[in-house]
Amino acid sequence: MAQQEPREVEHEISVEAPAAAVYRLIAEVENWPRIFPPTIYVDHVGLGEGEERIRIWATANGEAKNWTSRRTLDPQRLTITFRQEVSAPPVAAMGGTWIIEPLSEAASRVRLLHDYRAIDDDPDSLKWIDEAVDRNSRSELAALKTNVERAHAAEELTFSFEDTVQIDGSAKDAFDFVNEAGLWVERLPHVASVRFTEDTPGLQSLEMDTRAKDGSTHTTKSYRVAFPHHKIAYKQVTLPALMTLHTGYWTFTDNDEGVAASSQHTVVLNTANIAKILGPEATVADARAYVHGALSTNSRATLNHAKDHAEKHAKNHAESKR
Repeated sequence: MAQQEPREVEHEISVEAPAAAVYRLIAEVENWPRIFPPTIYVDHVGLGEGEERIRIWATANGEAKNWTSRRTLDPQRLTITFRQEVSAPPVAAMGGTWIIEPLSEAASRVRLLHDYRAIDDDPDSLKWIDEAVDRNSRSELAALKTNVERAHAAEELTFSFEDTVQIDGSAKDAFDFVNEAGLWVERLPHVASVRFTEDTPGLQSLEMDTRAKDGSTHTTKSYRVAFPHHKIAYKQVTLPALMTLHTGYWTFTDNDEGVAASSQHTVVLNTANIAKILGPEATVADARAYVHGALSTNSRATLNHAKDHAEKHAKNHAESKR
């Protein structure tokens, strides 16, 4: 049976921002988890002039997937072409182009082209891909428009910070403690319950109820990408009321004293809920301090328990060798 022609679709949106600024935002993949709702994490390897290979972890129709793409960047023409190297089933092949066209000095049109085929040209699979591409393209373009247009206004609402604990033990043991989130109910006092799945090695779904200082509990859900034994990146998809975005990563770096274990957070505040949560007089600075304090408290608790775990393991290991 002859292979069917690839399906070709196009989505577009106009943005109140200069074309060069829009191009830069799409070209710099580190921005993607902040800009595009489906994207969990991206890392990339440059391959030479205008060519790069990127690994993307994202959700499609509520399922977490990952794939590798090659991209060609053309800043003069304001185009970025992409082609998946190995697609995730049911996709057999997927590629496309971002085209950014100036409408005026301050506005632009973004066109997103896709071409794709389903494995064995299966009609049900093709329908699934049609829906995923349509949903993701619409949400990506809407989010791109929102985030580019808000970039200046949201500067004071976006912030990052990091906490680090020094551990006299191994990176593997500290990593394992954070990686084994399914055991956190037994291991972390602030965690009330956990729903943890890892159907694909290294790609995790973590939903948990955590206790605040006042005794209240709140539910959060994150997707996590684990790189043994040095990094776990995550994106929260069910967020507390004071945040519209929360991404971060845990890192474990060997040094002369053992291992530096760090927790990094990037947050965008939800100004609509500040008065409701913190009272009518509360400011953006109050919300920032509150969120920073809450996240830092939980991160430090987790890092200190990871420290105890790794140091106990190192001590037991040393004693067993005597």
